[in-house]
Amino acid sequence: MVDIDWTSLALPFAYVLVMVGSLYTFSTVYRKRKASQSANLEPWFPPHLQRNIYLSLLHLEPDPSQEKSPKVPESVIRAALLRRAVEDIQRIIQVRTSKQALNILIQRGSVGDDLNLRFTRAEKEIEEELKDVVAEVGFQPNPSPRFLTF
Repeated sequence: MVDIDWTSLALPFAYVLVMVGSLYTFSTVYRKRKASQSANLEPWFPPHLQRNIYLSLLHLEPDPSQEKSPKVPESVIRAALLRRAVEDIQRIIQVRTSKQALNILIQRGSVGDDLNLRFTRAEKEIEEELKDVVAEVGFQPNPSPRFLTF
């Protein structure tokens, strides 16, 4: 039978445990630091005023203390949604025109990764915003005149 000397194996096991522990610690600290840096980045676009106006009008409820507090007309809500869509289209055009120039600057090393991270975040945000607008409109392949009539 083989006799194992556990005292001579303690050092390699301790080495492996220290290495695994240090890699785990480095990994968690690195991920937390990257997440905090990502959260502190300045947004690519200014606040979306048209979206805020649309959502305010959409969720504006009549005041129950007043007898004749009118509800927001549907035409005003649709006009606000149209303005929101126009703003989103302008932002998409700006992103698409900036993308090629940004890629060239990144390849040359003229700009840092934080700018690229801000740009990709802006692309994702505008994509989600556009999906939200399409869902609000109830877009169908054959558009109905419901949205287009005021």
